[in-house]
Amino acid sequence: MILIILKLILAHLIGDFFLQPVNWVKDKEKRKLKSVWLYIHVAVHIALMFLIVWDLSYTVLIFSIGLLHLIIDGLKLTLQKKKTRRLFFFIDQLLHVSTIAILVPIFAKSDFEFTLNLDLLLIICIAFLTKPTSILMKTIFSKWNISKLTKDNESLKDAGKYIGVLERLLVFIFIVVGHWEAVGFLITAKSVFRFGDLTATKERKLTEYILIGTFLSFGIAIVVSLIYINLKPYV
Repeated sequence: MILIILKLILAHLIGDFFLQPVNWVKDKEKRKLKSVWLYIHVAVHIALMFLIVWDLSYTVLIFSIGLLHLIIDGLKLTLQKKKTRRLFFFIDQLLHVSTIAILVPIFAKSDFEFTLNLDLLLIICIAFLTKPTSILMKTIFSKWNISKLTKDNESLKDAGKYIGVLERLLVFIFIVVGHWEAVGFLITAKSVFRFGDLTATKERKLTEYILIGTFLSFGIAIVVSLIYINLKPYV
């Protein structure tokens, strides 16, 4: 049961965060249930589940999850407003994961191999710490006008995103291998490079933005690392 849950969660991460272009999301929010990309998005999810699960005996389970995915996304697009967009994002993700957790015990078989669970859990954790976490953080920060704060601060295109992904992956690796002190060193190194410039500019709002982003990024990485370490003995 654990294996099939992990496989379906991995399919969800890939379908919702890696294989859903921004133009699909914008078209869905504009056209709602009339958007063809809504149905293509669900079809991609179903195809991914079949590909990753690789067992036709789970056909009913996969199509059930796909149908509920369509219903959840449809309700989200219909009900959400500009002010509630962030809230509905988290509710949407929670419902998708809950759907998998509820339906798998109903449809899943009990006789399966455990040998790939550990690798699959590792892949899920690493995948989540890349683009999904970046999107999650971007959704949280949509409360503020970040582009206005960073208007006069030149930087490489998408540099902040890549720095965030790298730091989360490094934190994950350090904790998994048991070197918590390296996480402290990483925080110190980032502080030296980032906060020194902010002191010079005396930009309080930008400083607060970077502090929140740093703590949130490191915090998510630490929580995912602890989840991996504690689940590892059981999968």
